[in-house]
Amino acid sequence: MFMKETLIERLTRYTTIDTQSDASSTTVPSTKKQFDLLNVLKEELETIGLEDITLDEKGYLFATLRGQNKNAKTVGFLAHVDTATDFTGTNVKPQVVNYEGGDILLNKELDVSITEAQFPALKNYVGHTLMTTDGTTLLGADNKAGIAEIISAVEFLKNNPVDTLGDVRIAFTPDEEIGRGPHHFDVEKFGADFAYTVDGGPVGELQYESFNATGVKVIIHGTNVHPGTAKNVMVNSGRIAAEFILQFDEKDTPEHTEGYEGFFHLMEIEGTTEKTVLEYIIRDHDKEKFEARKIQMQDAVKALQEKHTNAKIDLLMEDQYYNMKDKIEPHIEIVEYAKEAMESLDITPVIEPIRGGTDGSQLSYMGLPTPNIFTGGENFHGKYEFASIDDMEKSVKTIVEIIKLVGKDS
Repeated sequence: MFMKETLIERLTRYTTIDTQSDASSTTVPSTKKQFDLLNVLKEELETIGLEDITLDEKGYLFATLRGQNKNAKTVGFLAHVDTATDFTGTNVKPQVVNYEGGDILLNKELDVSITEAQFPALKNYVGHTLMTTDGTTLLGADNKAGIAEIISAVEFLKNNPVDTLGDVRIAFTPDEEIGRGPHHFDVEKFGADFAYTVDGGPVGELQYESFNATGVKVIIHGTNVHPGTAKNVMVNSGRIAAEFILQFDEKDTPEHTEGYEGFFHLMEIEGTTEKTVLEYIIRDHDKEKFEARKIQMQDAVKALQEKHTNAKIDLLMEDQYYNMKDKIEPHIEIVEYAKEAMESLDITPVIEPIRGGTDGSQLSYMGLPTPNIFTGGENFHGKYEFASIDDMEKSVKTIVEIIKLVGKDS
């Protein structure tokens, strides 16, 4: 049905275009270079023959695969063009590996390998064609694998029309990795009844629950003077920051939690004696526990301020997204479409909560119920990232089957 060579060509071409977003930027999109890929995709959609193709100044690319069934609901598929900001995505050199087992040497000179010991899931990919990094950058399969899969699916249906299909809307969006993907997304213009983000990991993933999420910045203002005359005068913000960090249970962190367990995650520390800034994210699937975590953060700041009256401690906290389960469960049939599509392809659906968020988290609260399905990638956001081309092919087939099921159900 689908040629692996086409997916390899697309993913290679997309990943070599640098599209990292930038959380410190105030522009939309946050980096102009995201248009480098968006413009390529726009031309590709035009060549395939899609309709209603628009790319606006904020970096939202929409298009329509026109269906013949005017009674069918309109289904959408989305992927983001930007790549993560916590590891370099510049000068990506993807490598194709026919994996036969054992460790995968990424870079001999730097002695970088994906090892079975560190990544036990590697054993699931024996016999697969994998795309990896060269050990110096991330790959960007998050989310360029999703882009390649969506385009391959609509291209197939364009070339092999089915008269029961309704309209299919696709969107490629910016700035997902910095939490701003849907901020300027026009749900009414998109015009879908519901949608799917193609932004998951291993084969079979089907997710309609996400964390509730808050971003936190704790700013500790101290006083710097010469250390030789510092007694009773210096206020070392770095030492106060260390006290603050130790108020939280080290087991209540991402590296010690799984499933529905929430966490406090210290993302970044930057400071001097005079001023130290701590950046956290707070995550929990349960809304009551989520609110309790925010109160715990507030209480920790208050306790430290009461102890260190000669320091000034500021707390900035802003909710980022909420658990999309509350908005998707009333439309649970859209999860069933994806589940049935996978089962028809002998793919075992793995229905589990996202330990993170997708654009679907925000879009669902904007009136567009949007679960998430797999792409076939693993180890996102770092040099050990890889994508299974075999599982990408399964993702393409899943998208096609979802579209067919929606059409038949109308």
